[in-house]
Amino acid sequence: MQIESVLEMLTLFTLTVLLGCWLAERLHVSAPLLLIGVGVLGSELPFVHPPALEPEFVLVGLLPPLLYAAAVNTPLVDFRRNLAPIGWLSVGLVIFTTLGVAVVVWALLGVPFAAACALGAIVAPPDAVAATAVARQVGLPRRVVSILEGESLVNDGTALVSLRTATVALGASVTAVGVAGDFLWAVFSGVAIGIVAARVGGWLFKLLPSGPMTTALSFLIPFAAFVPTEAVRGSGVIAVVAAGLALGHRSYREQDAAARVSQRMNWTTISFVLENSVFLLLGLQTATIISDAAASGYDWPLIIAVCAATVAAVIVLRLLWTMLTHFAFGRRRGNSGREGFVIGWAGMRGVVTLAAALSLPEATPARPVLVLAALAVTVGTLLLQ
Repeated sequence: MQIESVLEMLTLFTLTVLLGCWLAERLHVSAPLLLIGVGVLGSELPFVHPPALEPEFVLVGLLPPLLYAAAVNTPLVDFRRNLAPIGWLSVGLVIFTTLGVAVVVWALLGVPFAAACALGAIVAPPDAVAATAVARQVGLPRRVVSILEGESLVNDGTALVSLRTATVALGASVTAVGVAGDFLWAVFSGVAIGIVAARVGGWLFKLLPSGPMTTALSFLIPFAAFVPTEAVRGSGVIAVVAAGLALGHRSYREQDAAARVSQRMNWTTISFVLENSVFLLLGLQTATIISDAAASGYDWPLIIAVCAATVAAVIVLRLLWTMLTHFAFGRRRGNSGREGFVIGWAGMRGVVTLAAALSLPEATPARPVLVLAALAVTVGTLLLQ
């Protein structure tokens, strides 16, 4: 592709995102939903040639900076205070949803249970952006927002480790001990490397003299935490979150006010562009995903049933988990059942779900149907919830 074509595409893409967000604000509708709708319409136009959504582009190029921007602005005190509910949601609920969806898809589609578990892991984590954005918009209590933010920071790590295990299980046998060991290593290595990246970054922040230089350095930190952690088979997501939380907690000691303001403004802009671009990009993939599912050899009634059952499963399982854990633990802390229900309902999925689905190996049984089910969960939860 020529450089002129790339620049033209990026310009039109960014302009569409800006106009879509402006229109959503004027119409008082959800910007992610509107941008997905624009993308779906665009994918059907003959003169629009949407770029292929490469999984590595999202999981390596977009996810680390988005998680870092959220983590560095999350108070570590709030995260620690709500560590128990965050853990129940980001680890327990992800595993519960993975297995529950797997049973439903395995029963309907007849694929190997490992492939069904792969879809369960893909659709298990709510989006890191959509839920907290809506939570702030409707004025939910700070505790609820803190729990949703904390969950969205960690749950992708649990889901991606589960997906990795399910993908391996498609070609070889796995044991419960091996799965537990992989998970513990992913968490331990992620936290350790993330803290090291934060300490090195904090030391360099003190040495660099200007705000622009420290801001440029902050752009490298999420990747400096993510890449080496993934190289040792750890959770790069957890590494980025650990680095962001640690740097945000120590920012008043390691950076002056001008540097903090500069970083906050630049990261706010980057987050705005990336967060909204991924929803437009998601919508643009719709036509290709539907055509691939149509050519998969499965009948449309079965495909629609699998998609609808998967959407229903992720919503019901999340509500069931949050209400059960509330009655088991939340009432002792004086939390209301309404709070548990709201947290359970705020389970919108996003582009990470679709990117993870596209990362499935080509040899995965019924892969086009599984990818379409992931798209249905993303759009369905955003629309319904």
